Amino acid sequence: MRIAVGGFQHETNSFASVKAGYSQFEMADGWPGLSRGAALAPALAGINLPAGGFLAAAAAAGHEIAPLLWCSASPSAPVTDDAFERITAMLVEDLRVAGPVDAVYLDLHGAMVTESVPDGEGEILARIRAVTGPDIPVVVSLDLHANVTQRMVDLSDLLVPYRTYPHVDMAETGARAAALLDRILSGWRPKKAFRQAEFLVSLVAQCTLSDPARPLYALMAELERQHDVSLGFSMGFPAADFADCGPSLVGYGADAAALEAAVDAMASAIAAAEPEFVPALLQPDAAVTEARRLAAGAARPVVLADSQDNPGGGAESDGVVLLEALIRGGAEGAVLGLLADAATAEAAQAAGVGAVLDRGIGAGSAYRGQQPVRAEWTVEALGDGRFTGTGPFYGGNRMQLGPMALLRHPGGVRVAVCSRKQQAADQAMFRHLGVEPAAQKILALKSSVHFRADFEPIAEAVLVVEAPGPNLADPAAQPFTRLRDGVRLRPLGPVFFRRR
Repeated sequence: MRIAVGGFQHETNSFASVKAGYSQFEMADGWPGLSRGAALAPALAGINLPAGGFLAAAAAAGHEIAPLLWCSASPSAPVTDDAFERITAMLVEDLRVAGPVDAVYLDLHGAMVTESVPDGEGEILARIRAVTGPDIPVVVSLDLHANVTQRMVDLSDLLVPYRTYPHVDMAETGARAAALLDRILSGWRPKKAFRQAEFLVSLVAQCTLSDPARPLYALMAELERQHDVSLGFSMGFPAADFADCGPSLVGYGADAAALEAAVDAMASAIAAAEPEFVPALLQPDAAVTEARRLAAGAARPVVLADSQDNPGGGAESDGVVLLEALIRGGAEGAVLGLLADAATAEAAQAAGVGAVLDRGIGAGSAYRGQQPVRAEWTVEALGDGRFTGTGPFYGGNRMQLGPMALLRHPGGVRVAVCSRKQQAADQAMFRHLGVEPAAQKILALKSSVHFRADFEPIAEAVLVVEAPGPNLADPAAQPFTRLRDGVRLRPLGPVFFRRR
């Protein structure tokens, strides 16, 4: 069969400050830059991304690929209308030019909000359907944090979300989407089911390595086997301010009764688990004190997750409150990263290893009035930001983070600085600057959960820190205006109602 393959990924934090313009999608960072036509497959080869997994599985099955366009931008405030319209127009035009195809596969995130379109993926699918018509199968892989809408369900034949967070199964999800598409191309015509949960879940409570998510995904796999259905549970991205934000469940199966039974059982289990979706958080100074206590007699590093300044959740990765707490708390030898500060990285490159920079670092976005941390910073190491990820999440990805530097504060705290924001979820980011993560006492990482795939195995303990940042750990603290009425803003928490 001839299958068109494309992708357009963005996870939108409606409350962040910097929007995603066209140049952010063009630029390579943790993922490849915008790739089109013949450049698409080489850009994605060997990387843990859904489209890469789909391409490999489709090729193994003997299908012909009609490459369209693939791009992503780091999570941020809404996508600009200019970027959305330009990229969607290219995607649609490439599909038209490709000519007749037997199916379409799209690698989407599921939580894209634009300046004018609240349901970005629903709009993309509508424009794709305007080209394909209703009969060509359209299969979509989605992020586990997708905020799925009825429009997305209606305009696709299958939605296939990831099943792990950290997302170590992205390529595997693409391969699973390819296998399900093969069933459709062989005559499978599944019925659909869709449910939405009535509460929002903090990102730091969504980790599938622990309860309550771990047993829910195990149950989902068992229900699929019992009822011969395909299910998808997306826990939602709780910072997208639009009606359909939150966890959702999709189901597909040939037998309507079996499908409903499976979906009802899964929906009941999700509802019953609501009280367990509550994260444990520490304030910065308390976290540093506890980290120093744990690290004193440990052979492995204590990890602090600077979750609210996680660039993977739309933050700018330039917050300095946890850095200040480490310095204030005398955490000599602690390493914090990745702090996004292009100007400081450039100054370090110009000064060279061994030089001392008398300057303030970080806080470029001045979130909640934060100011750069001024000190005499010693340049310990430099890097060009080009290296290959080695961990389960970023493994194989050819990073391009711009000039990087390792700086040491007079008090002994070190900071890994990058030019292009990317969450600290791979040990290679530190090794690029000569830091062996396993040999450190304390590692402060700007990440919510993805770091766990590569860092938890070497960690003595993991502490989640509630330092200021726009990726709020408590969804109820965000000023929502567009949610659907009746949604609880946190598990068992206050209920949202729009002002009349």
